[in-house]
Amino acid sequence: MSVAPSRRRIQFAWALNDWANSAFATTVLVGFFPIFFKQFWATDLSPTDATLYLGFGNSSASLMVMLMSPWLGAVADRLGAKKRFLGVFTVLGALSTFVLAFIGAGDWELAIVVFVLASVGFFGSLTFNDALLVSVATREESDRVSAWGYGLGYLGGGLLFLVNVMMVLKPEWFGLADKVAATRAAFISVALWWILFSIPLFRHVPETRVPSDAPLGWREIWATVRQIAQHPPVWKFLLAYFLYIDAVGTLAQMAVDFGLNLGFKSDSLIKALLLVQFVSFPAAIGFGYLADRIGTKRAIYLALCVYIGVTCWGYFMQTESQFYQMAAAIGLVQGGVQSLSRSYFSRLIPEGQAGQFFGFYNMLGKFAAVLGPSVVGIVAASTGNPRLSILALIAFFIGGILLLARVREPRAS
Repeated sequence: MSVAPSRRRIQFAWALNDWANSAFATTVLVGFFPIFFKQFWATDLSPTDATLYLGFGNSSASLMVMLMSPWLGAVADRLGAKKRFLGVFTVLGALSTFVLAFIGAGDWELAIVVFVLASVGFFGSLTFNDALLVSVATREESDRVSAWGYGLGYLGGGLLFLVNVMMVLKPEWFGLADKVAATRAAFISVALWWILFSIPLFRHVPETRVPSDAPLGWREIWATVRQIAQHPPVWKFLLAYFLYIDAVGTLAQMAVDFGLNLGFKSDSLIKALLLVQFVSFPAAIGFGYLADRIGTKRAIYLALCVYIGVTCWGYFMQTESQFYQMAAAIGLVQGGVQSLSRSYFSRLIPEGQAGQFFGFYNMLGKFAAVLGPSVVGIVAASTGNPRLSILALIAFFIGGILLLARVREPRAS
């Protein structure tokens, strides 16, 4: 059945927010910040200490969002305020990213603090963006619409990242003095891009308010916990998601740092990240249609098995060309895991409580992000061998697969 034009516009406006915020994920989170932190802000620190502080910075942002998301999700459901909270976190993230451009050399403490604030804005916005999926897509559409969101996110983030990479590699083409000036300009471009392309969501995407006279507070959060406990498919999926998304997110956040520790050139690592973005764009959309054919869980299994192979491969990696090959393999499955997890969970949760339940969904994702980068940083710092840290992630992938197998497929209403 064809989708009405107005409905297509609403779905596109929602998906365009992934296009907007992915610029932060690519250029800042996994791209320029780890490199700029080590080579500009933290030059007085040893490489392993810089890795440790970078890991703790990522973990701190995730921890803050983890603590806030369930409660804010409940408030957003009750007040019909998902878009308002999304706006607050979007402004926080974009403004902090803008400020990164003006932090001086050697000031690594301030750089970490501002980076944490920008990451809180990014991660915090995801709860409310994800919760709006149930407002724009039916159960049957959810896999495809979620996949288009991630696909556009990878394309949009990749296009701006490409421009930013060219700015850093050839600053004179853009009238910039050097790589430092180009990196500063890249941070500014991310902030402006993020704000500009999030506007359609706020103009066109609707949201609903659940009528209730019950007081808002932490008691409601515990009530949601009890509801989750009464829905075995929900809590089993959340446990599985916690395990495998930990490893997925850790590989994405720490990949550049891992490559630097192996002695690879920063320019080569940036090019590998670009490869991930442009491979992920069609692959993420393709996974949405693959899920229609073989089932959402089977498609997720397939992606996680590829991740296990890639992780083993990473331990033995020796050359930059192998890093490119690993990046391409990750690009084939990364968007599929993320988009199908979001759509699958949207079909498990009770109607009218998307904010609360996606608050817990993102809480577990953020708690995983607290654990994963910290484990990688601690293992790298304590052993002096970054290769060992990556192997610990295999257990998370296997555990996630085993738990996901116990989740009952949701039935269509």
